[in-house]
Amino acid sequence: MEKRVLGRTNHRSSIATLGGAVFIYPVETHAGDQFIKYALDRGVNHIDVAPTYGDAEARLGKWVREYRDDIFLACKTGKRTKQEAAEELRSSLERLQTDHLDLYQFHGLDTQEDLNTVVGEGGALQAFREAKEEGLINHIGITSHNPENILRALELMDLDTILLPVNYVLQSHPEPGNDFRPVLSAAEERDIGVIAMKAVAKGPYPGERTRDCWYQPFTAKNEVKEALRFTLSQPLTTAATSSDMEIAKMTIDAADNFEPMDRDEQGVLIVRAADWEPLFPRS
Repeated sequence: MEKRVLGRTNHRSSIATLGGAVFIYPVETHAGDQFIKYALDRGVNHIDVAPTYGDAEARLGKWVREYRDDIFLACKTGKRTKQEAAEELRSSLERLQTDHLDLYQFHGLDTQEDLNTVVGEGGALQAFREAKEEGLINHIGITSHNPENILRALELMDLDTILLPVNYVLQSHPEPGNDFRPVLSAAEERDIGVIAMKAVAKGPYPGERTRDCWYQPFTAKNEVKEALRFTLSQPLTTAATSSDMEIAKMTIDAADNFEPMDRDEQGVLIVRAADWEPLFPRS
């Protein structure tokens, strides 16, 4: 699988990231292990996990221990204060059976209020900086569904990575609350690594949820392939897999056979999505 440099981290990450979100929904142990091995065997070397992803950390722990030297391990915390973030980091390290994380991220930092808490006195940023000094984490990143808040964060923190939604449906309906392009430009200028999420998100469900995703995903192989091609043809490093295991496997397969999408092809997709409802901003 193709690998790209993740900004200033200098790590060459696979263009598909194993998303621990697949364990948010019930997954039988054997099936979960098969999926992890499938991803690793196909060349995926970047794992993204969080304590809010069900029992993902515990499920991944034995794999992290076995493959630690071969993977880039990214975790996150939704805690906003120094003490809470420090405690959650140590719990994550224990569950993941490792003594350090390659990347630790502020999870879902979508609001200015949360951002102010994180960077303020007694905020989580202090815990991150101390953890980096102790060698518990190597790099600091942010994840957010809100491009405007990411741009604000870039003015307040020295970040190594950004994780945000990048897909063609969003580009078909650009507005400040979903337009990823200014973030990609800022990241490129500052040599910040970009990880995409929601590459295969079509939009909100029109009715009841039918897949193991909180959003409506593309489900056909050709749809997943072209959605991923669009995302990976933007100036970024890698795209995280879906929380739906079947679609996650399709994404890994598509990444393993990735071919860049030219501007004309991208334009066709953007026009196609003109009448669809984008996932963000959420009402």
